[in-house]
Amino acid sequence: MGEPEAGSEFANGAATAGPMADTQYILPNDIGVSSLDCREAFRLLSPTERLYAHHLSRAAWYGGLAVLLQTSPEAPYIYALLSRLFRAQDPDQLRQHALAEGLTEEEYQAFLVYAAGVYSNMGNYKSFGDTKFVPNLPKEKLEQVILGSEAAQQHPEEVRGLWQTCGELMFSLEPRLRHLGLGKEGITTYFSRNCTMEDAKLAQDFLDSQNLSAYNTRLFKEVDGEGKPHYEVRLASVLGSEPSLDSEMTSKLKSYEFRGSPFQVTRGDYAPILQKVVEQLEKAKVYAANSHQGQMLAQYIESFTQGSIEAHKRGSRFWIQDKGPIVESYIGFIESYRDPFGSRGEFEGFVAVVNKAMSAKFERLVASAEQLLKELPWPPAFEKDKFLTPDFTSLDVLTFAGSGIPAGINIPNYDDLRQTEGFKNVSLGNVLAVAYATQREKLTFLEEDDKDLYILWKGPSFDVQVGLHELLGHGSGKLFVQDEKGAFNFDQETVINPETGEQIQSWYRSGETWDSKFSTIASSYEECRAESVGLYLCLHPEVLEIFGFEGADAEDVIYVNWLNMVRAGLLALEFYTPEASNWRQAHMQARFVILRVLLEAGEGLVTITPTTGSDGRPDARVRLDRSKIRSVGKPALERFLRRLQVLKSTGDVAGGRALYEGYAAVTDAPPECFLTLRDTVLLRKESRKLIVQPNTRLEDSDVQLLEYEASAAGLIRSFSERFPEDGPELEEILTQLATADARFWKGPSEAPSGQA
Repeated sequence: MGEPEAGSEFANGAATAGPMADTQYILPNDIGVSSLDCREAFRLLSPTERLYAHHLSRAAWYGGLAVLLQTSPEAPYIYALLSRLFRAQDPDQLRQHALAEGLTEEEYQAFLVYAAGVYSNMGNYKSFGDTKFVPNLPKEKLEQVILGSEAAQQHPEEVRGLWQTCGELMFSLEPRLRHLGLGKEGITTYFSRNCTMEDAKLAQDFLDSQNLSAYNTRLFKEVDGEGKPHYEVRLASVLGSEPSLDSEMTSKLKSYEFRGSPFQVTRGDYAPILQKVVEQLEKAKVYAANSHQGQMLAQYIESFTQGSIEAHKRGSRFWIQDKGPIVESYIGFIESYRDPFGSRGEFEGFVAVVNKAMSAKFERLVASAEQLLKELPWPPAFEKDKFLTPDFTSLDVLTFAGSGIPAGINIPNYDDLRQTEGFKNVSLGNVLAVAYATQREKLTFLEEDDKDLYILWKGPSFDVQVGLHELLGHGSGKLFVQDEKGAFNFDQETVINPETGEQIQSWYRSGETWDSKFSTIASSYEECRAESVGLYLCLHPEVLEIFGFEGADAEDVIYVNWLNMVRAGLLALEFYTPEASNWRQAHMQARFVILRVLLEAGEGLVTITPTTGSDGRPDARVRLDRSKIRSVGKPALERFLRRLQVLKSTGDVAGGRALYEGYAAVTDAPPECFLTLRDTVLLRKESRKLIVQPNTRLEDSDVQLLEYEASAAGLIRSFSERFPEDGPELEEILTQLATADARFWKGPSEAPSGQA
């Protein structure tokens, strides 16, 4: 998570709009690339388990292509163009051609890094931070390479057509295109270009009124001749408008009038892609280890076929009940971080193998969870009535398809299931091993004497933090709900709000969820609550003993965990956009908020000092007084955590927003002067690593693991070999789907004033 030096300056003429591109919008040539190591985990699988993992991996990789259609209008065309290029010539062969065309080694490497970035992020916007990235070489030079390539010789019209469709947008950095966002704020393909935050709120209210989830939807608005908006809510499914056997979905597919606006619910989004997902899930079902897995896959198939989130919930129920499987997986429209409104899910799918040694530590943490929950700083009435003992495993990832790979996951995200059925936690061990390894010379903003300690204990402290964050952070806390029959899940007479001393005044009505109520702040607020729980509970000696730390080692783990959090709060400024006054990454916003809380605690607990680096450029130093963590830090965190939980439990959106947005505000007010510090952070940022994943290949009835070198070229090769049977067909599908909806992203000429 470190961030130093900026990359090379942008080549002249590369940006088609505005000034020279700044290093925020390129991936540097020396970007870190690591390979995900799962050879040993794969070796230990039985032949049947390998077949199960293989077909689930295929389903995940196919589904992951939908992310291109969920990111930007041009992303599917860029993917198709790159895939054509590298199928005809591998990176080494294309290099010979590029150098012959007059590119320098640096320019060709910049192109490889760009291509690897598009594959890694499943689009041309960073999955972590939602910032656009563009090729760091002149557009004219890249055009020469593409139009003179082997792919262009073989299919001149297609390659030229793809370049004409996406070439300008690939390089353009006009202000609205720099970040994901809604309407004038940025780019999104979850909504048509003319949608505003008001449209998103209206659509959410409509969905709530029909008991439909937003997770697998997109919203398209068309304005008629009289200036009246018509909305299409489109569900992701294999089936479209063709009549089907009556399912729970068919009655929902119709026209509605809601608050004076016409809504049409349709389905069939990403249909040919989801068809491929379903085919692979059917094959995986044959190799399921037990009936839970079989029923889970049957429900996922139903969900993707019909467009039903209810079926996905049923599948998730069976998934929760499938305790401790050897091969673990999850697939669907899951995380809502990148929807500007915060309620639509991005497609992801993962397949992983249990790491037994690390999982044993997590099992001990689960066994202690009920006792540890009592240590959290809110009254028992604000905790779930019964702690539903979850699975908590450390996994080695074989496949993680989507826009990025997290370090840990707590799923499912459905509140009703989490409150009544439970959840699962996973820590992704082989991701942690490569993604968060730090070199000393790249460690920014720390004192010299902190650096060695940080490098020594960063990994172990992050294991502890991920464990606590997922299990007792996301796994804790109760939502106060009134169901459709009017019954409450808490005692209105006796439960007292510890912040006001009064009875509970607000709660969630039937159909309302955390995401739908807290919308744009829901993801970050919840990550902040989970991170705070991790910091708070890592002070508990029993927790550190579970992970094998005692005495001075335990104190070092605590210190480095807290130090890492305050440093991350400073690094977070990279993910703040001053022009729009908004945050682009939920976790980083959360870490900045925690930094603000700990700075506010005062007494010298945390200090940030601007300095000048040895290179003569602005720098800064973060200090944490380890002697004050318990005496000053813990009480401050305790007060903050209690407020976060009470506002969440009671569904108090106004109070929650005031608290959270207050701490998340970035100003240049002294003493910290965060806007000035942001310039220093950008000057010394380090790009997030790219991760190369293996492929599985079926040869007769035997599954082989294919691994690739840790380089941009290796990452490109892994994608070139990912779809050996149907690569060209998939590119055709993606460009056809993108073209069918292209009118929704065109300029606002069709929208009357006030609607754009």
